[in-house]
Amino acid sequence: MQTVINFFRDTFLDEMQTAMSGDRIASGLLVAFFLSLFAVLVYRITYQGVVFSKSYCFSLVLAAMVTSVIIMTVTTNLMLSLGMVGALSIVRFRTAVKEPNDTVFMFWSICIGIMAGAGLIYISIITNVALGLLYLLLYLTAKKIKAVPYLLMVRYLPSAKDEVQNAVLSLPKSKIRSKIASADAIELCIEVRLAPKALALVDTLSEMEGVLTAQAISFNGDTTL
Repeated sequence: MQTVINFFRDTFLDEMQTAMSGDRIASGLLVAFFLSLFAVLVYRITYQGVVFSKSYCFSLVLAAMVTSVIIMTVTTNLMLSLGMVGALSIVRFRTAVKEPNDTVFMFWSICIGIMAGAGLIYISIITNVALGLLYLLLYLTAKKIKAVPYLLMVRYLPSAKDEVQNAVLSLPKSKIRSKIASADAIELCIEVRLAPKALALVDTLSEMEGVLTAQAISFNGDTTL
């Protein structure tokens, strides 16, 4: 019986375990660290939210390094990897992500850790640098589009109804989102696309006789224009 056990141990178990050298650990961690820093730099340049979170950037770097350690452990010992998969399967992540790009960058960070932990050093460097540069190019190309969506809100007296509506509805790609009318005033909320220089329209509207208030609010929501 002991002979059979020794046979299976020497034939299968030894093949399931591979040595993990210090050079591999160091190279995997360093590649994951610097590539995740590059991802954080791309995230910082292309960030369009309201409040920038430094803790999220730290989590991107840490996620890449932890993932690389997990992948190195999995590829080193098959038996230990099965136990790790079972342990990770019971963990639930319930952190709410406000921006879709935050989810994409988190997946990018995990991808960096997987490739670095698997020892694909050169492939991970080339592909992730190319991915970041292409995303920056896409961002800069989209940024060159001068017209951005605005919510134009005008509150005016009923006596100025025709003049205000003719001025507002003559704008290209305009769409009325809401209209509130009362005995004292009328309020229009219109979705338009304006270049930054065209924001002088707000001053023009405010100077019209019968206009009480006029304001333009930039937004990042979905638009059908």
